[in-house]
Amino acid sequence: MEKVTADMDAGVKPRKFKSIFISDIHLGTAGCKADFLLDFLKQTDSENLFLVGDIIDGWRLRRSWYWPQAHNDVVQKVLRKARKGTNVIFIPGNHDAFIRPYVEHDFGDIQVHDEYVHETADGRKFLVIHGDEFDVVVKYARWLAVLGDGAYSVALKVNDYFNWVRTKFGYGYWSLSAYLKFKVKNAVQFIADFETALADVAKKRKVDGIICGHIHHPEIRDIDGTLYCNDGDWVESCSALVEHHDGRLEIIYWMGQPSYAAIATEEETCDSLSSPTRGSRKSMALLERINPLKRILNAKVSRSN
Repeated sequence: MEKVTADMDAGVKPRKFKSIFISDIHLGTAGCKADFLLDFLKQTDSENLFLVGDIIDGWRLRRSWYWPQAHNDVVQKVLRKARKGTNVIFIPGNHDAFIRPYVEHDFGDIQVHDEYVHETADGRKFLVIHGDEFDVVVKYARWLAVLGDGAYSVALKVNDYFNWVRTKFGYGYWSLSAYLKFKVKNAVQFIADFETALADVAKKRKVDGIICGHIHHPEIRDIDGTLYCNDGDWVESCSALVEHHDGRLEIIYWMGQPSYAAIATEEETCDSLSSPTRGSRKSMALLERINPLKRILNAKVSRSN
């Protein structure tokens, strides 16, 4: 996906879409990539802007207050879009569930809904929900979800230091936390079960597909004739789901497509190969790609030489 790099202050027009779907921003946390999101909001425009849950992290703010200027700028930018005519729809998630008592109310120019059925330009209907109600841990063991959220925060903090080191050696952003998550078998199985469950919901509701967030895993895929779409997040992948004016849906990665997505594709290709020699070479190349720390150390040694 190609990221727009034009400077809005230089008078360059933003990219226009019919609809933009973003979720899991987690304003109020150190892991939130507010600067990247603000850049995205400045350089894009749309008729509809869907905030698909976990926009504000109430769980974290209750424990300690964290609200830098960049987070305030994101809120102001969304409000400004709403005032200028963008149809802004906010669907609360589990981290901003304190807003759910106010569904079906309007706050200024922002509508709050528990869920929403959106019709695309080509006539397809999509159920838009956050998705936490289909996460059994969040629904039946909230204490475990809070504990997991704490561990996730630690992983994100390590991820920040990890990328600081990468930057010093001239490497781009690479999500260590996302990579670890998608290498854990149980996490992969949870994502697959979550996607299937939501596709089943869409089928029962007799719509063409579903658009959600919650699991921080951007995806567009057909599941038995139902289109499952996840818009990702703004703590790891920095991604959004966009609807073009012809109804086509696409995921935009605002920092480039994350490495773990390419890794997953390469692993599937390698597993499907019948030749052990070719598979071995691919595995070795893959090992080099998924071991960025080794590359960093090698780069340091070569530079010292």
